[in-house]
Amino acid sequence: MPILNVEIKARCIFPEKIRALLESRQTRFLGIDHQVDHYFRASNGRLKLREGNIENALIYYQREDQAGPKTSQVELYYPQNGNQLKTILERAIGTKVVVDKKRAIYFIDNVKFHLDQVEGLGSFVEIEAIDEKGTIGLDTLSKQCQYYLNLFEISPEHLLTQSYSDMLLNIHPK
Repeated sequence: MPILNVEIKARCIFPEKIRALLESRQTRFLGIDHQVDHYFRASNGRLKLREGNIENALIYYQREDQAGPKTSQVELYYPQNGNQLKTILERAIGTKVVVDKKRAIYFIDNVKFHLDQVEGLGSFVEIEAIDEKGTIGLDTLSKQCQYYLNLFEISPEHLLTQSYSDMLLNIHPK
């Protein structure tokens, strides 16, 4: 079943300020995850295999490239053997790009926060309001994202329209 998601991604000029704001609230800190995302050549939407020490999943999603809150439908699969799945997908449809990052992961209720250091790109923050059961709704998810966007004082010029994968492809086209 697809999960409804509203996400904001922005350049993070002051990661320590955002980290302090998160830690001053009732956050659940999952840890720092070294994640390698393998994006595959999907004919529709985006397909990536995330390999990390905290999060591991095959992730399919569709999302428009726009600044500010972005809505997406996400489907997750948790493989038993990510290396075998990666090999099969690489042979079948090919790897488009690989994103390597260190990610600090926080939660407040249904809102997930990432403080990312992406190899070749720099520092970023993501705010991701998640409706796993279909009970929260798009309006509330959008308001949650906007609340934290304001709290973190993220200015419009720092909002990203593209994913890390697209940004890397713009630097190193294949």
